[in-house]
Amino acid sequence: MQSETSKQHQNESSKDITCGVITLSDSRKSKKVDLSGKYISEEIESRYTLTERILIPDEKDALINAIEEMISKSTDVILTTGGTGLDTRDITVETVESLFEKKLDGFGEIFRMKSYEEIGSAALLSRATAGIYKKCIIFSMPGSPNAVKTALEIIIDELPHFVHHVKK
Repeated sequence: MQSETSKQHQNESSKDITCGVITLSDSRKSKKVDLSGKYISEEIESRYTLTERILIPDEKDALINAIEEMISKSTDVILTTGGTGLDTRDITVETVESLFEKKLDGFGEIFRMKSYEEIGSAALLSRATAGIYKKCIIFSMPGSPNAVKTALEIIIDELPHFVHHVKK
């Protein structure tokens, strides 16, 4: 169900894109137990270039610093996992949305729709979001491995297309 224009843009898009992964967690202390970050990294590495994968606590300054660092290295796409829930320490959404120059509302909407099909009304707990900051696309996903799989199904094949438009 793709338009001809969308197909044309995909064909013009370079598959040579760089991605960084940030896991926010106060409970996961090592990459070994970070299943969501591992899954994202493996999926990215199978198609694109993974430049960095880091694990940080749920802290606003740590997240901003990690994003700025990745952008300073010309990262095209940053994928975050964790910190999107309703707990007091969940700061990802507020932090990244304060940076966005443009928000990609469709990502969160489609993510919640697909999640609703999978898990029912618990999908309302998700605050997955995406936007553009300094010509870098940031996707923020929940921390659950199943949620990450759902999110990547939505975006992974379109990443070059997104980058094509953002870099114009």
